Amino acid sequence: MVSLEKEALRIPLVSELMIPSEKVAHVQVGNPLEHALLVLVKSGYSAVPVLDPRFKFQGVISKTKILEETLGIEEFELNRLSEITVSEVMDNEVPCLQLDDNMIDAMHKLIDYPFVCVTNPEGEFDGIVTRRTILKQFSKHYHETLKHTMTETTL
Repeated sequence: MVSLEKEALRIPLVSELMIPSEKVAHVQVGNPLEHALLVLVKSGYSAVPVLDPRFKFQGVISKTKILEETLGIEEFELNRLSEITVSEVMDNEVPCLQLDDNMIDAMHKLIDYPFVCVTNPEGEFDGIVTRRTILKQFSKHYHETLKHTMTETTL
């Protein structure tokens, strides 16, 4: 049986893994879809958080949701982009994390999403945790554990 160092078993908290809100592109609930699509295209993201004027998290808007909304019977109705607000189309049934949740909590919620938003108890947006970040952490842990295991078996 391999004994692992205590540090190797430590599971990071969401607060250590998240990208802070100041570095995350977002839109406001009252923005027209035209603005949201511009933010999504310019940022290169497929989805971004939606906040209210007090920076409370409200949901997520994605390129897919916008395109579904503007798809008419025979063509895209792009003129509708300025008539519809983000709040009418956004997905508000998305999981969230808290700062004191751990990497395992994040991993479970990230299975179906490329990122999960982090909020405080008042619902204010603190940042996001990405699937990429969690995969990098698992890769690091795996390689450290493997290296430790290889060292022990060669002794």
